[in-house]
Amino acid sequence: MVTKIKEFTGKHPDIWQFILFNILSNCATITNFVVMWVCTGWIFKSFSTTPFKFWVFDYSHPASDLGLCGFISFLLANALAQTVNFFVQKNLVFKSNEDFTRAVPKFILLAVICVLIPLILTPYSSALFRSLGLARGIVPTAANIVNILLQVVLSFPLLKFWIMPEK
Repeated sequence: MVTKIKEFTGKHPDIWQFILFNILSNCATITNFVVMWVCTGWIFKSFSTTPFKFWVFDYSHPASDLGLCGFISFLLANALAQTVNFFVQKNLVFKSNEDFTRAVPKFILLAVICVLIPLILTPYSSALFRSLGLARGIVPTAANIVNILLQVVLSFPLLKFWIMPEK
């Protein structure tokens, strides 16, 4: 079995890197879910009925998007997950020797994009899931799954070719 894996990785290094990226991204995914569950279920729960609307962030429907609790929880969960993701991807997936001072600003830009898009999208996906009949307690998890899938689609090519390119 080990021989087959080594043979596959030797013949298809880019496919193997994408598989590894997805497997090891679970470190960030687990961080994201744990922080989101702890924040929405405990730390910021008292804000779950407080509507929040600022600029493009519309968490003004607490029944579906958990209001200010949802905003703060998704923001914190995504920010911490992106921090974990940087080190996992740089050191274990891409094994990049890109200078830290060059990689970090680029990664911060990607992280901001990967945090802003879900923060903007979450109220809409949450409302959609509520309209489909999902229970209020499951909606944040379903919305988070959509967010994570979007982040994978954005992150892999940018990390591989721009932020942590092979030298």
